[in-house]
Amino acid sequence: MKQLVIPALLALLIAGCSSTPDADQANAPVEDGRGKVATVEAGNVNGSKLPRELTDPKSILSRRSIFFDYDRFDVKDEYRELVTAHARFLSNNRQFKMLIQGNTDERGSREYNLALGQKRADAVKRMLVMLGVREDQVESVSLGEEKPRSEGHDEAAWAENRRSDMLYSGEF
Repeated sequence: MKQLVIPALLALLIAGCSSTPDADQANAPVEDGRGKVATVEAGNVNGSKLPRELTDPKSILSRRSIFFDYDRFDVKDEYRELVTAHARFLSNNRQFKMLIQGNTDERGSREYNLALGQKRADAVKRMLVMLGVREDQVESVSLGEEKPRSEGHDEAAWAENRRSDMLYSGEF
């Protein structure tokens, strides 16, 4: 009898270690070398489950970044229409969630930049909520200076890195 139990236990152990992906991992986010996130879905790397209005370059909703002045976290007037469009979409599509990632340029300490990135992400979230988005639909996080869009060390590069990026469910 012991001769049958050991092979049966080994078979169960091997079956439990199989490489079949869990349902939770089927839509795992992946990051390209530039810090951009895409979703892998059955071999697709574009997050194509998003509605066309979010990905169509002609749609305002395809724009997902809000840029900030140096050492500031207030949403500039030029981005109010963009934030309003995203608020309208989220209010009409309650099944979607958004992650707002606050970013900074490389100047300042790590701690300072994490705090400033959080203030930038929170400013966008606060505006969305004021425009009618449910608070549980939006999460804000700071990436500080860790995910630069531009690797340069001049004002043009720093301006590209002072931003908040808005990602929808399926992109994070």
